Amino acid sequence: MSGVRARLALADGTIFEGEAFGAAGVATGEVVFTTGMTGYQEVLTDPSYCGQIVTMTAPEIGNTGIVAEDAESAHEAPWVSGLIVREASPVASSWRATETLSAWLERHGVVALSGLDTRRLTRHLRDHGSQNGAIGAAPPEELVRRACDAPSMVGLDLVARVTPKEPYRFTESSGVWRATPAPTGATRHVVAIDLGLKRNILRCLVDAGCSVTVVPARTTAAEILALDPDGVFVSNGPGDPAAVTYAIDTVKGLLGKRPIFGICLGHQLLAIATGATTYKLKFGHRGLNQPVKDLATGRVEITTQNHGFAVDLASLEGKARTTHLHLNDGTSEGLEVPDLDAFSVQYHPEAAAGPHDALYLFRRFVDRIDLARDRRAHA
Repeated sequence: MSGVRARLALADGTIFEGEAFGAAGVATGEVVFTTGMTGYQEVLTDPSYCGQIVTMTAPEIGNTGIVAEDAESAHEAPWVSGLIVREASPVASSWRATETLSAWLERHGVVALSGLDTRRLTRHLRDHGSQNGAIGAAPPEELVRRACDAPSMVGLDLVARVTPKEPYRFTESSGVWRATPAPTGATRHVVAIDLGLKRNILRCLVDAGCSVTVVPARTTAAEILALDPDGVFVSNGPGDPAAVTYAIDTVKGLLGKRPIFGICLGHQLLAIATGATTYKLKFGHRGLNQPVKDLATGRVEITTQNHGFAVDLASLEGKARTTHLHLNDGTSEGLEVPDLDAFSVQYHPEAAAGPHDALYLFRRFVDRIDLARDRRAHA
């Protein structure tokens, strides 16, 4: 598809010219940007990007090709609706690569656009907000119409698209890429609710000494407790958290019964389950360089993030304690409900790609599991 003139049309009528690569056709979705200099494959395979057309702000994308082991979804395929880059590398220079980015996108039917002024687009989204768009080689008026007809992210349940159909066990550690030594045995049973899980989260749980059972998003609290877990993990995922009512009900049913750790969408669902609310951010937080402050220690962590919704801090008052704040805009990045043995963060401590500043949170989770097991043993 390379060499064909194509364009992006935003719902507000703004047109950006470029060149098609990847698969042929037209793609629609919410147009967002991510500021990571690396990690494009992890972004493209992260289920949290389902329903979105992702703009990479780094000027050249595709240099290292596609590496199967680096995929963040279990089926190693992209979840994005489309991709926009300034320049797509025509070659893959990594010894680990199995194919080029363009060939991989074409094989999986993902429409992409290169040669576009991504700096101008990013500034437009920053100023006017993330919005629906359409990319492809169709006429501008058709693309604008399709962008306007695409469903709003507000009220949209995308978890149903990305969650697995059946439970499964996960045993893979982070291997040679591990930042800390793996434990000698898995002594804690954790049930992970898969709302769009990144694979490296599961690896981090295994590294921390957990035997992990992954369950679909619609698994009830009673079904999870029947698996006799020592702790429950609530995952990241796409879409509007308020629309995932079944998962909110599950978290409500688990609160106080087992230690709970949530990441990203899991953070938002935990907040809603306690009685708080969420709202749509203007353009979201996406990238590998987001600064977060731990209010307990004063420590600043550089974090990986990908979310378009946030927890309303005022709505948390009297329900949960705020533990972390985003230093760019003061939004919610962490909460704790000590009486119910639950905590969560909005950012991604597992990185993949990104910094490892927050890997300690997995150790915090298993420490809470151990304390809870001791309490149950002596009850």
